[in-house]
Amino acid sequence: MYKELIINSTTYETRVALLENGLLVELFVERTDSANIEGNIYKGRVQRVLPGMQAAFVEIGMNQSSFIYVDDVIADPFKEIEEMFPITDDDFEDKSKENNNNHNKSDTPIEDLIKEGQDILVQAAKSPIGSKGARVTSHISLPGRFLVLMPTVDHIGISKKIDDEDERNRLKDIVLSTRNEPFGYIVRTAAEGCEKEKIENEMIFLVNLWGRIKNKYKTAPSSSLLHNELTVTLKAVRDLLTHEADKVIVDTESAYNTVLSFLEEFMPGLKESVEFYSGTEPIFDAYNLEGDISRALQKKVWLKSGGYIVIEQTEALVAIDVNTGRYVGKHNFEETISKTNLEAVKEIAFQIRLRNLGGIIIIDFIDMENKSNKEKVYNALLEALEKDRSKTNVLPMSDIGLMQMTRKRTRNELTKIVCEPCFYCDGDGYLVSKQSICYNIYREILRQTQDMVKERLTLRVNPEIAELLLGEESIIITVLEEKLGKQIIIYPDSRFHLQEFDIIEDS
Repeated sequence: MYKELIINSTTYETRVALLENGLLVELFVERTDSANIEGNIYKGRVQRVLPGMQAAFVEIGMNQSSFIYVDDVIADPFKEIEEMFPITDDDFEDKSKENNNNHNKSDTPIEDLIKEGQDILVQAAKSPIGSKGARVTSHISLPGRFLVLMPTVDHIGISKKIDDEDERNRLKDIVLSTRNEPFGYIVRTAAEGCEKEKIENEMIFLVNLWGRIKNKYKTAPSSSLLHNELTVTLKAVRDLLTHEADKVIVDTESAYNTVLSFLEEFMPGLKESVEFYSGTEPIFDAYNLEGDISRALQKKVWLKSGGYIVIEQTEALVAIDVNTGRYVGKHNFEETISKTNLEAVKEIAFQIRLRNLGGIIIIDFIDMENKSNKEKVYNALLEALEKDRSKTNVLPMSDIGLMQMTRKRTRNELTKIVCEPCFYCDGDGYLVSKQSICYNIYREILRQTQDMVKERLTLRVNPEIAELLLGEESIIITVLEEKLGKQIIIYPDSRFHLQEFDIIEDS
């Protein structure tokens, strides 16, 4: 499978698209005001300790306080840690920032580890998502191209994707023979077959980086940034090039030079994989990506057969509904349903990955009577999700056609990055009907006019409501004028929200 990274860079926004055989499968967006802080390291200040939750709020200089669980707390992350529980290589996967959240379950209450007002070194394990603040940890991890340094854990882990036992032992021996401090390391998949000198050089670089962070911590004020993770462009190049992508295409000279400089330092052999896009047409238009991005923001997604899926994101979970739509099939009802569900499976897996949907996902397939058809749909979904780099867990289809799955949250969903709640409905998806607004106005006029002495009042409303009150619902005004003995003047104001109105007693 041929994979490409397409990078669209501007002064205010960077978009990185991962293409598989020309099809958009993942999109990363970073803006200058982005809240994507995963991997950043801070000198935080403990704001509040919650013994009942065995957690604490930590101020790191953002609008929302971050939170930390007791198992993520190290009272002094700078001291050499010698009592860590042993960890097996199976605990590690090839991820640039594998967090050590479960490496040492703490038996000590959090109130005995940290106090309110105390400074603490933390790293963002998860960026803020919606109304939730960032999740932070004292278990620091510094990712490089071949290794991840974990200065608070004395352990060597090897990526599970490196199968050859001799190669695993070789890499482990290199790290053990080179390290001078009891620091932990994860050897990443990219290190397979790598020369000893390159691994040693990266170990030196990461240890020096940790030293600079420690020195900054001593002098920096509370709630300040000590170390900034790579930009989305360099992160994608570091993590996806070689094993995920064959080519990188960049559309601006500055970003192109930045990528080349990064590769010169860390992966000089891959510089030939970088290409500068010099076309006059915007790069995402040239690769027909804008249409796919637009579809990924819509609630309803049509299938080629004429069926469609509806994707609803809520606070607690994501609900996906499958419908036959315009597809009527050719033979029998069961076959029509089965084909629609199987076609929907591919689109669902594609949309989940592209939109970066996470947490609990409930899929409501069209109910099938045949058990073998249910198994086909289940197996098809498992197969379609194999390409997804995020961890998923899928349960078999229930008797009523529901399939439950979970997908690990790694960053904000696409809609939360590029969209905002409707300023009319505030994200509810519904507005009070125009007719209901007219009746609300009727009741409010009755309330407010009890103390009014003037014979005329002005009603300022949205133009659409004004049109209704002067037309289909004019009886409301007629009844009010007769009941109150007052003249009501309707004044349309385009600045008014549909549900907004103002009742003014004329002088």
